[in-house]
Amino acid sequence: MDKVACKQAICEELIKLAKKDKDIVVLTGDSRGSASMTEFARQLPEQFVEVGIAEQNLVGIAAGLASAGKKPFIASYASFLTMRSIEQIKVDVAYSNVNVKVIGISGGISYGPLGMSHHALQDIAIMRAIPNMRVYLPADQHESKKLIEQLVKDEKPAYIRVGRNPVENVYDANNFKFQINRANTLKEGKDITIISCGEMVQTALSAGKILQNEGINAKVIGIHSIKPLDEEAILEAAKETGCILTLEEHSIYGGLGSAVAELLSQKNQVPLKILGLPDEPVITGKPREVFSYYGLDVDGVIKSVKNLLSKKVK
Repeated sequence: MDKVACKQAICEELIKLAKKDKDIVVLTGDSRGSASMTEFARQLPEQFVEVGIAEQNLVGIAAGLASAGKKPFIASYASFLTMRSIEQIKVDVAYSNVNVKVIGISGGISYGPLGMSHHALQDIAIMRAIPNMRVYLPADQHESKKLIEQLVKDEKPAYIRVGRNPVENVYDANNFKFQINRANTLKEGKDITIISCGEMVQTALSAGKILQNEGINAKVIGIHSIKPLDEEAILEAAKETGCILTLEEHSIYGGLGSAVAELLSQKNQVPLKILGLPDEPVITGKPREVFSYYGLDVDGVIKSVKNLLSKKVK
């Protein structure tokens, strides 16, 4: 199947669900096109609200709609939504514990050439630190649809972060057994565990397959839920392989790597390497160029795996 952007898959799933449930509404901040929500607005105009370039109002209106019994999904740029509207997300949504699903589009370095102002590399750290807020990063179109399908069924706040561009499928739609908040083991292994989230899962899986051909048996785990974290899967992997590398399109502080490190430091200490973007203004360039520069592409992951294995206690 052709590559499909996660945001496009989310729109398709929301259209299907909203036609059956009139309480589902979508709100955007002058971002319906970028969020791939144009078709939702066309098919279901009475369940769509365009707020304009006013992210704080976007969150506040959604919180009000949720308080009135609606099921709002808001979609806007991750870099702006989680920075400009953080107080509204913290107070109006999370503290009030209302049913608002916040979709951050073009996360990570999706807007690479536009530089730091458009990078969303702190959003996971911000959102996972807020009580009552769950944090999700689906890996492909199939996981995106399954995630939305499950989130519609509950009444709790959540943050869903996706990228901008079409991505390869990680999962097979016909054989994909999705369990919300549970990790997926994509490849078994005994030498090291690679844990990844979001659209970097495909990179982790590709690296794992290449390493296999080089005699390194890497276990690869895809995690769509940063908060809550599947602690059982991570602790079991640490026990099995004794070595963990995390991979994410986020700052090395506060994201997936930090969540895993926080768990392992208290439960099962093993050699750990956090692969993410460094604590500095990230270089300007296309995503592929930036990933390569910071060692977040397949070659970089393989190099880091080999370096980490050299530190593993035999």
